[in-house]
Amino acid sequence: MDLLKLKEDLEENALGRGVLMAASKIYGAGAWLDRAAYENGWKTSKSVNSRVVCIGNITAGGTGKTTAVLLAATTLAKEGIRVAIVSRGYKRQRKTEGPVVLFDNPDADWRLAGDEPFMMSRVLSQYKVPIVISPDRAAAATEALKRFKSQIILLDDGLQHHRLRRDANVILIDAKNPFGNKHLLPYGVLREPMTALKRASLVVMTHCDQVSARRLEDIKDQIRLYNDAVEILESVHEPEYYFDICNTKKVDLKAIQGPAACFCALGHPETFEKTLQNLGLTLKQKWRFPDHQHYTEENLRTFEETRGGLPLITTFKDFVKFPDNWRDILTKDVYVLSVNLKIRGGEEEFNKFTDVLYPKFSKIKNK
Repeated sequence: MDLLKLKEDLEENALGRGVLMAASKIYGAGAWLDRAAYENGWKTSKSVNSRVVCIGNITAGGTGKTTAVLLAATTLAKEGIRVAIVSRGYKRQRKTEGPVVLFDNPDADWRLAGDEPFMMSRVLSQYKVPIVISPDRAAAATEALKRFKSQIILLDDGLQHHRLRRDANVILIDAKNPFGNKHLLPYGVLREPMTALKRASLVVMTHCDQVSARRLEDIKDQIRLYNDAVEILESVHEPEYYFDICNTKKVDLKAIQGPAACFCALGHPETFEKTLQNLGLTLKQKWRFPDHQHYTEENLRTFEETRGGLPLITTFKDFVKFPDNWRDILTKDVYVLSVNLKIRGGEEEFNKFTDVLYPKFSKIKNK
């Protein structure tokens, strides 16, 4: 069932909207009870002997969380800090009894880990950053500490997960659509009420180049209504290069211009498409799939047969979900766009980000 299409259909009439609002109240009651259980000691959070920093959001999809986790992990790893990533492995297709560990294992199956953790493991392979996947993030953190003696554990998308105690929360806010209609799922996009901003140690606004300066200040004012002391950073997603997957080589962004085709399965596909257009591409064909789409041979044949010989562009998150025999179908001119998160404002602002991750970071860097 296409839940997004169902939601759009329900929003078209008063009865449907009423159903969505009722569902939002039920969802909100469940989220409140879960938080209250930990706050009142009915459930117990587990601590581990390592610094734990959560990088998450209060809305569903599209904030740029994965690129923020990658930025944090690479920055720490480059300075010799032992960092591990813990993730639940959202929508992984094969389950195991214990945690799944991605570390220096190129033959790993993405279905065991989930698409985003698997993609991160490929990007971070040169930095030897382990990624541990389990629905029980406390068990995953314990495994990371035992096997890798991690000095810092990055909790990927765990703001609503309270079983693992954390030292800091970095909350990402999409400047294009920060809070939706301010209603909870499924009527709105909020995973929890705006009051969750009180738990933020740092807020990072993403996609800040796609809205006006006045709009950015308005969003900051809304954040400060709930947390007037929190630091708020601005960030943008900057394309780095294209990766030619058929020839396994990097390609300069200026090398591909004009007509092209693209496909993706992202929370906000329009952002990816707009980035390609800003790079000088005219998108003659676009395919959009539900987030976390698992690609089939039939999907790839459709791309190949209908793109008309044009360059075909996708993302790392999509590429890792290709079927094993993709090379038999896609033989040339297929590229992955590599994108980095960049904190605006120079070194001073970037230091605010790293100091929340690891307060000793500045001392280590300046040794």
